[in-house]
Amino acid sequence: MKFPRLPLLACICWAALLALPAGADTPKSYVFSAVPQFTAPQVFKEWKPLLNRLAAETGIAFTLKTHDTIPQFEAAFLKGEIDFAFMNPYHAVMAKRAQGYVPLVRDAKPLKGQLLVRKDGAQKLADLDGKALGFPAPNAFGAALHMRALLVEEHGLKIEPRWLKTHSNVYRHVISGDVAAGGSVRAAFDSEPAAVRDQLRVLFETPAAASHPLAAHPRVNEALRERIVAALLRLRETPEGQALLKSVRMPEVERADYARDYRPLEKLKLEKYVVAEHE
Repeated sequence: MKFPRLPLLACICWAALLALPAGADTPKSYVFSAVPQFTAPQVFKEWKPLLNRLAAETGIAFTLKTHDTIPQFEAAFLKGEIDFAFMNPYHAVMAKRAQGYVPLVRDAKPLKGQLLVRKDGAQKLADLDGKALGFPAPNAFGAALHMRALLVEEHGLKIEPRWLKTHSNVYRHVISGDVAAGGSVRAAFDSEPAAVRDQLRVLFETPAAASHPLAAHPRVNEALRERIVAALLRLRETPEGQALLKSVRMPEVERADYARDYRPLEKLKLEKYVVAEHE
């Protein structure tokens, strides 16, 4: 049984009610976007309340722009179209090289990619040799980019990657048997209903890396960046704030640092697995 493709949404935009006072070089609203691990409506539902709270706390207005696919999101930040972007760890490397994006905060818990199979599926990695594997997108760091490099370079597998647009799609294609296994990350998997999780198990995990950062384009001045960081760190101190952070998978938010957290990823030499565009 094949699952129908999710309908595409060009974008959903939400303008926060509060705006900065008009200034010669200060836009009224900053574009915010998050990597689309899930459908655009779900991304909107998760992030809108937090952005509303940040607007109230800081006086900075945001326009939330969603993308249907990870490649669309990548194209936007590589062109510098996003002011604040919640991105995967290797996106931080790509964004730094392309536009100079500055990581602001991340969750303290490290990220691990997971390779999931059905409960009655493959018992060892060798069972996947020559099989079709599902991934949300080529450059999804833990779920696809680092995962594919490890499967090919370290475990000698030949795989047929299939790009399924979101983590949720990956799980459902594995369950249906359309692919033998699928790449994901723990935080995304934990967000799925128990009815989905209970049909899958983890066959393999990648080494840990620093988690997804919230990064700012360098055109956002340092004072505004610090205002955002301070507000996010304050949210850890209240139950309401903790709930907002948990909804976007940053329950243990802390400051991020490119040199410490993401520069080590440059040494993985994943460039050969980066795909600039795909159908």
